[in-house]
Amino acid sequence: MAFLNGIHHVAYRCKNAKETVEWYQKYLDADFILAIAEDQVPSTKEPDPYMHIFIDIGGGNILAFFELPTKAPMIAPSDANTPSWTQHLALKVDSMETMMKAKARMEADGIEVIGPTNHTLFQSIYFRDPSGHRLELAADSATPKMNKMLDEVKWDMLNEWERTKKAPKHAAWMHDGSYAG
Repeated sequence: MAFLNGIHHVAYRCKNAKETVEWYQKYLDADFILAIAEDQVPSTKEPDPYMHIFIDIGGGNILAFFELPTKAPMIAPSDANTPSWTQHLALKVDSMETMMKAKARMEADGIEVIGPTNHTLFQSIYFRDPSGHRLELAADSATPKMNKMLDEVKWDMLNEWERTKKAPKHAAWMHDGSYAG
């Protein structure tokens, strides 16, 4: 049994702490719960003033950001060798209705939203926050049978991938329309 007990928080850099708090409140109804400001990094003792903000994203999960005014401006949220769609934070919502309301609110303010995308197990939309971090809202749609089918092939898929570096077809039903519930 794992000794881990969930995620305490996930932290990213942001361009502007106040703008970030206001954006997450406006578009995702997230609560701003804590601000910490220091002139020195506690772990490394490096002199570097920062603002560290914490946002409650539900379910006991905290999303945190650092504004770092003495550092060079952010260029991109991910490194140059990683496609920008790869690194993202997927946030669970309770329904398609909730997801579509968030989408409408963002689009009304000119925020580009991709989707909804049908992933069979869930439906999702993708967008970026003011610092360029890619976010996803996901509404589950998997059945217990789907989850069982995927559980049964996960190791075979991983092992085949390790050998071939080609997409295994054990769960092709997820994208080819052949799932017969």
